[in-house]
Amino acid sequence: MAGLWPNYDASSFFDEMFDAAGKPRPHYRKLYTYLRHAKPDDLTQLQNMADISLLNQGVTFTVYSDARGTEKIFPFDLIPRLLAADEWDHLAKGIRQRLTALNLFLHDLYHGQRILREQVLPTDLVVNSPYFCRAMHGLEVPGGVYVHVSGVDLIRDERGEFMVLEDNLRSPSGVSYLIENRWVMGRVLPEILQQYRVQAIDHYPQMLFDGIASLSGRDTPNVALLTPGVYNSAYFEHTFLASQMGAELVEGQDLIVDQDVLYMKTTAGLVRVDVLYRRVDDDFLDPLEFHPDSMLGVAGIMHAYRAGNLVLANAPGTGVADDKAIYAYTPEIIRFYLDEEPILPIVPTYLCRRQDDLAYVLEHMEEMVVKPTDASGGYGLLVGPHATKEQLEEFRGRIQAEPEHYIAQPVQKLSTHPTLVDDADGRRCLSPRHIDLRPYAVCGMDGDIQVLPGGLTRVALREGSLVVNSSQGGGSKDTWVLYPEEGPSRA
Repeated sequence: MAGLWPNYDASSFFDEMFDAAGKPRPHYRKLYTYLRHAKPDDLTQLQNMADISLLNQGVTFTVYSDARGTEKIFPFDLIPRLLAADEWDHLAKGIRQRLTALNLFLHDLYHGQRILREQVLPTDLVVNSPYFCRAMHGLEVPGGVYVHVSGVDLIRDERGEFMVLEDNLRSPSGVSYLIENRWVMGRVLPEILQQYRVQAIDHYPQMLFDGIASLSGRDTPNVALLTPGVYNSAYFEHTFLASQMGAELVEGQDLIVDQDVLYMKTTAGLVRVDVLYRRVDDDFLDPLEFHPDSMLGVAGIMHAYRAGNLVLANAPGTGVADDKAIYAYTPEIIRFYLDEEPILPIVPTYLCRRQDDLAYVLEHMEEMVVKPTDASGGYGLLVGPHATKEQLEEFRGRIQAEPEHYIAQPVQKLSTHPTLVDDADGRRCLSPRHIDLRPYAVCGMDGDIQVLPGGLTRVALREGSLVVNSSQGGGSKDTWVLYPEEGPSRA
């Protein structure tokens, strides 16, 4: 193996493939055997085949801040990430618990607000959140479900324990890349994929369709996906999901509300829309309720929603539950609504709005990751150990000016995984790179929560980097959730 990974160090962090002694973990042994006999040129050729396949499929995303050209091919790493069946069962159970509690929290927040009256959460923290939607107060949502689609970001720490890094409850993206990754692996590495009992993921579009359609109350509901348009960073995913679900892909200009019913304009006339999977932010959804100059949404869509004639997935106002400051209280939210201990712990989080926390963060910024409470995609954060003195001082000024807009977390030692990269001399090798995991779940009628086996494993392709977001230079891997040995074989 010296030629393929001459300097692989599995001892500095928890490594997914190897234990601290450098031996492959039991569920990785077949993959290890394959890689042990592989040559760098062979893997390079397979990686090139994978990249060409993704290019031909148009698997892209947009980087708004890149002046050289916004449209990028989504980086993909050939070496899959494996999860044993018992590990996955634990994660899926924790995700279901979390989403159940957050749906109850959102219902309470927009109705009786018992959690605020009993002072479990500070009232001003909630009502001053940029994602708190006053238009949702008192509104009964179909089936009591606010979060229909979610993506929960998980990391594994140096002890091998999974932790929740953040929730994505507004318009979680990335599931199309997850499915495309599996299709690519089936093309370029079918022999190793067939050696494992890997749980299927290609049923996600049907799972999504069934979950949101179940809330409409109509026998054959019409489902549409609302996109901001071709210039949105996730437009590939919008087209992919609409096509795979058999739903219409629409923009705001394709829709109209009449008599509190949403309709789609077609060449055959108006067609009623019963379920709208929206990938447009709250602020742009309805110019009569939110931003009056929005051209992305539909005038009167909130009237149709209030009248009970429409399912909006996800519901407006869900973002308050994934506000990074609210995240710090999610263990208390789970205990309050479910009377259970959280199955999945969260990363210790300091709220700069608290004086003691603020003082600690300012003193230990070199050891912290500082995040704006209202940002996503890896934008606007500071990774203390990798920051310059000038950057640290600039952030100190920002935090002191608006402490309520920032949280901080100790730098986490994200687990590593063998990743095919170029070494300093330009030769292909396997090297450890930090990863996280974003599983996806769909909540339908009666609180039925289905978690897709696996998720999008994101990888920080730059050596030493802890930022896995594609917009910040990250890529992705296929994630294989394995069946128990006695389980059925399903690719």
